[in-house]
Amino acid sequence: MYSLCEGILLLQPGKHEFPFSFQLPSEPLVTSFTGKYGSIQYCVRAVLERPKVPDQSVKRELQVVSHIDVNTPALLTPVLKTQEKMVGCWFFTSGPVSLSAKIERKGYCNGEDIPIYAEIENCSSRLIVPKAAIFQTQTYLASGRTKTVRHMVANVRGNHIASGGTDTWNGKTLKIPPVTPSILDCCIIRIDYSLAVYIHIPGAKKLMLELPLVIGTIPYHGFGSRNSSIASQFSMDLSWLTLTLPEQPEAPPNYADVVSEEEFSRHVPPYPQPPNCEGEACCPMFACIQEFRFHPPPLYSEVDPYPPDVEETQPVSFIL
Repeated sequence: MYSLCEGILLLQPGKHEFPFSFQLPSEPLVTSFTGKYGSIQYCVRAVLERPKVPDQSVKRELQVVSHIDVNTPALLTPVLKTQEKMVGCWFFTSGPVSLSAKIERKGYCNGEDIPIYAEIENCSSRLIVPKAAIFQTQTYLASGRTKTVRHMVANVRGNHIASGGTDTWNGKTLKIPPVTPSILDCCIIRIDYSLAVYIHIPGAKKLMLELPLVIGTIPYHGFGSRNSSIASQFSMDLSWLTLTLPEQPEAPPNYADVVSEEEFSRHVPPYPQPPNCEGEACCPMFACIQEFRFHPPPLYSEVDPYPPDVEETQPVSFIL
């Protein structure tokens, strides 16, 4: 219980609760974050002032999340990179290793699966292993100095690729774990993410491609057709087939065009003459089916059933 006396609030012994609320600032607030060398924190502090007695205060932390919409055009743009590395040094090279990686968009949210499209070619003499990982990079800026912390938050690996072999990732998935959204608009702390697709090469530095990522809070609202379109763009190139196959297939040659007139007259009987229907009741026209014009060619035989009358002889020459 409490009472008001001469403008002074008198509280009786016991527990008292006072509900309150306040409006957050209208300008954008940076997402709450706690890292190794700094933090971004928001708190609510209540103070109890009493005469002739030290003040009492209590503080409670308040979590703030700055929304990032991954449906903006800048975050819907696909990201593609390609790189090649020569394995070995000087005159002892064993061949190149090439890597091409692509993701369908730049912005993702926590819990989403990132489909990875990659093509790896191993022309070296070593056994290589392709891998992919999500890295978080924390950058701290204070008093003109910069400190950076980088660590892996998720990873996946592929199969071994022997010398002369290739491998293709047609949408290999990597799930994003619960992490702090990207912080890109703070002047003292910055949180960036990247998807690294790299190849472990024994005895040499790994070949790495880093694709930038933005972890947002508003999920993607697109359709599933985009995944199929990206996959079709990254599928095997079969355009070389159009160089050998015509657009319109040609009809086979006519039997009469590939045999002589004499052989054609032997196998094709003369056309039957249509019956004379003048003055008589004949069958309707559609009932008369004309015999097929060209018969199939005769069966193959090593013995010519129609040998020529005069055997042609041709001289044979030998070169010694």
